[in-house]
Amino acid sequence: MDFEGFGIGQFYPGDSVIHRLDPRIKVIISFLLAVTLFMIKNFWGFVGIFLFVFFIIFFSRLSARLVLSGLRPMTFILVFTFIIHLFFTSGTPLINFGFLVITKEGFVNSLFINSRLILLITGTSLLTFTTAPVDLTDGLESLLKPLEIFRLSSHQFALMMTVALRFIPVLIIETNKIMKAQKARGADFKKGNLAKRAKNYLSLLIPLLVSVFRRADELALAMESRCYRGGEGRTRMNELKIGYKDFYAFSFTVLVLFVVAIVGWKT
Repeated sequence: MDFEGFGIGQFYPGDSVIHRLDPRIKVIISFLLAVTLFMIKNFWGFVGIFLFVFFIIFFSRLSARLVLSGLRPMTFILVFTFIIHLFFTSGTPLINFGFLVITKEGFVNSLFINSRLILLITGTSLLTFTTAPVDLTDGLESLLKPLEIFRLSSHQFALMMTVALRFIPVLIIETNKIMKAQKARGADFKKGNLAKRAKNYLSLLIPLLVSVFRRADELALAMESRCYRGGEGRTRMNELKIGYKDFYAFSFTVLVLFVVAIVGWKT
């Protein structure tokens, strides 16, 4: 398992149309995309979502290889999910492997679930690829403002979500470094039975936890040294404003996803 090239949570600077959109619009578009994915019930709906995601990738000027890099760490989950639905879904038998039977319904469900997961990961990862962490924090804080009615801090929620997203690639890179160091000392993460491989992976846990706490402490010290006191009274250099391009992008997204949902809802 190699975690190099892991892209989820990273921001790639650019000057594309997608990069310049208001972060609040991009968050809402990601949410609508996820909702639509769980509404569709046929492959035409997935084709529509695929074309929509490809459209966003094209106009964001990101390489397909970069966007798909976020799927690499999810390979095990995707394969495991595919196998579970393939062999353990009852229905019309297609192929028999002794006590294991591949059914028509299982094959269709496997394709459905994996297509949904792949498009969900790829589509939502575009949010972090094209949105700077500071802009993402400001956008989430603005969208979560209604929580303040219940005396909950929208700024703290937005900051926690942004820090979590930002630290995903950092921790993945750290895991990769620790894994290479363990391999240099003779650890083997590919040979042996499942129990032995799991035991070898446990050797990554302690140094990774130490690294996590160290980085959290460094972040806390950095925020404190910059006199961070939360969102109250905080000002911004650039105030978020929704322009006509944001309105057009939102309207286009709603129209496309509405059509995809209607087409994909039919079984």
